[in-house]
Amino acid sequence: MLFSKGSTSSAVAPATYPFDGNSEQLIDEQAMALVALSHTAAEQQLYAAMLAEIASVGTRVASFTTRRLMSLSGIQGYSTARRGVIGLVNKLSIERQQVAGHSGNHPLMVYLVFTPEEILARRRAVGFSIYPKALGNERGAASMARAVNRVAGARSLSRREVDVALCCAQGLTNAEIGSRLEVSEQTVKFHLRNIFAKFGVKRRAELVSRLLRNGDAD
Repeated sequence: MLFSKGSTSSAVAPATYPFDGNSEQLIDEQAMALVALSHTAAEQQLYAAMLAEIASVGTRVASFTTRRLMSLSGIQGYSTARRGVIGLVNKLSIERQQVAGHSGNHPLMVYLVFTPEEILARRRAVGFSIYPKALGNERGAASMARAVNRVAGARSLSRREVDVALCCAQGLTNAEIGSRLEVSEQTVKFHLRNIFAKFGVKRRAELVSRLLRNGDAD
């Protein structure tokens, strides 16, 4: 069995993993990770495709039809792509621009695409939380920078699994995780089983090491 009766804390302290190396690069990576964690899978596919497109054309604004976005992102469903774009607008990741005089069967969509750092600044300005519930604030996010990046890269994790994994990386017990996320200990254990399987580990200390250590996580 993966779990014993009752809560256990991690055997690996987060302080074991100092954040050496390129701190500016880590900050940039964390901004992208925080943005990715706020998006659904489809939204992140679309955002990454739009970000790559504006980088290739050297402009902040680019025009897209829905079909073009589907081709760039690999999304198959028209409605999925449309919902994803609406989600990105609502989350302040992109901004629709007005186009005068356009006509055609497929409406032209012109968007200003913001960088991850700009997105976070825009959200802060209107009072949106930019951190997963498991982290709570900027101080928590800074101390868990590598874990944030790693869970953002594990796109197979559900939103709740992300929260549980980040709480685990902070050394919280099952009971403490349940209290923070307002779920039962049994629910925490259920999510941890799935997280262990997705990261290919068998125990909590291995997961914490995978999330926090320097270098490649594999």
